Amino acid sequence: MSEPEVFRLHERLKADTIGLGSTSLCEIRLMNDSTWPWVLLVPAVAGIREIYQLSADQQYQLVRESSALSEAMMDVFGGDKMNVAALGNMVPQLHLHHIVRFEGDPAWPGPVWGKQAPVAYSDEELEQVRSRLAPVLAELEAGV
Repeated sequence: MSEPEVFRLHERLKADTIGLGSTSLCEIRLMNDSTWPWVLLVPAVAGIREIYQLSADQQYQLVRESSALSEAMMDVFGGDKMNVAALGNMVPQLHLHHIVRFEGDPAWPGPVWGKQAPVAYSDEELEQVRSRLAPVLAELEAGV
């Protein structure tokens, strides 16, 4: 009898992001690129590559968490557009990007991928963004 698969965060996500907390379903990760407010939800379910592979309850929970995160990030950062995407071309593990976009940002109106090299957060910037996201994270962690 084989052991059940255990969830492990993909090495690339681990290297490119900063842990912010977790929900009942997902790990919450901040992309280490200060150019954009950019948060990922990574369902902590082993072996999942696509949303349809989640159970119906998990799909519903992911949409609820994603919607709450999107709305809160727009409130906190005052963007012009919220981009939500689950591309998975470079990292096959299911993860949803939530990126606040601003007219006139370095990639506007195109996608952010490959536009410029990531600009890592300084310790001070990281503390500021954590502080701004604290109410959002508390709500998500408490259960949307």
